[in-house]
Amino acid sequence: MWYPTKITTPAASEPVSQQDAKRRLRIDFDDDNADIDLMIESARDHAEKYCNVRFASQTAEMKCDGFCDLERLPEAPVSSVTSITYVDTDGATQTLATSVYELRNDGLEAAIVRKYGQQWPAIQSGSRITVTAVVGYTEAPPAVKHAALLWIADAYENRENAKLEDWTALDALLCNFRRGA
Repeated sequence: MWYPTKITTPAASEPVSQQDAKRRLRIDFDDDNADIDLMIESARDHAEKYCNVRFASQTAEMKCDGFCDLERLPEAPVSSVTSITYVDTDGATQTLATSVYELRNDGLEAAIVRKYGQQWPAIQSGSRITVTAVVGYTEAPPAVKHAALLWIADAYENRENAKLEDWTALDALLCNFRRGA
């Protein structure tokens, strides 16, 4: 079982630049830069939660119950694995040697598997395995950039919580954060 991912190093850049957004919005003044930056971040955040994919490179810490969980990582895409730590049967935290495992990237399906002839170590019952990895696109696909620009243009044009068909802007922004409803 995977637990919620913790971002330890946030994205250093967004898939869409402020310059790209301002060009789409056809504005050439700086008064709204802070609002536009917030819309850019919101667009990426929403797209990532909607697609369950990271669209900007960032470092993530993922925790699971057993090595069998590594067969399907909860984050995608995965550029590299920084470390895998676990608690051994004596209660000591250990870092798994890179000679034991390899990263397999099949599109958006990432897995960590044992290398030929290797075994997963025994872990302390009830402990968690921690995978630290660099996840996300280094450059988002064009369709994602286009979707973000559409989101930003709509958010800029409709700055109030206007109802659009059955949804409001508030609904669209918060739908990925709902729980148990």
